Amino acid sequence: MTVETERAYRRHLLQGLGWVCVALGAIGIVLPVMPTTVFLLIALWAFARSSPRLHTWLIENPYFGPYIADWERDRIIPVRAKVIAVAMMTISGLWLALGTTAPLIVVFGVVSILIGVASYVLTRPSQPSI
Repeated sequence: MTVETERAYRRHLLQGLGWVCVALGAIGIVLPVMPTTVFLLIALWAFARSSPRLHTWLIENPYFGPYIADWERDRIIPVRAKVIAVAMMTISGLWLALGTTAPLIVVFGVVSILIGVASYVLTRPSQPSI
């Protein structure tokens, strides 16, 4: 495989990953048990490495572009986004623990991940540092 073919393959793979993550993020807007932000950040990362046009499109999106741009520029998560994210993670964890018959190890694993992600979200700055 030539270097050009390898680069094209990687670019297409990253673009595909980006589109899958945009779709999953859009589903997460409608379904409270699906995360949105993490998928959109993965899409941002994939598009940044594969297509300046798609990267710009995602940042300029009127629905979630401002949050993504804030993250990319200043690594901040606005307070409102933090509250929504942690509330959705809490609801998802409670639903999994109390509303399903999932094995205890699955509940423990998922809830542990949700706690870790919530901790990360809550420790990010909410405003750019001066």
